[in-house]
Amino acid sequence: MSGANVHDSQALLPLVLGIPAIRSRRGPRRRRPSKLRADKAYHSTEHLRWLRSRGIVPRIARPGIESSERLGRHRWKIERSISWLFGYRRLTVRYERKGSHFLGFLGLAAALTCYKKLTQPAT
Repeated sequence: MSGANVHDSQALLPLVLGIPAIRSRRGPRRRRPSKLRADKAYHSTEHLRWLRSRGIVPRIARPGIESSERLGRHRWKIERSISWLFGYRRLTVRYERKGSHFLGFLGLAAALTCYKKLTQPAT
């Protein structure tokens, strides 16, 4: 976690490095994703070069050239999940001073959200 005044693009490298191994049915576990989709804010030559050197294909809209609306097909799933999580009032404003407490409440919110989705009657 970082402060509120830190630009999001500075968290890209630790975020990608923090991705755990991906389970696969056959063969060795993959250590990194094959593609990365991001907004225009993450577009920089340093980030693109670093991602390509790790074998990750960047799908980042270029500022002034491409619109970020093309990412909308994939972003809505993420934004929907985040809106479900932040529907819990405790998470909208960070009251806790320690990050571990915030992560505990976030895990609890994720478990409750999954429970609600799984117990919903099928339509």
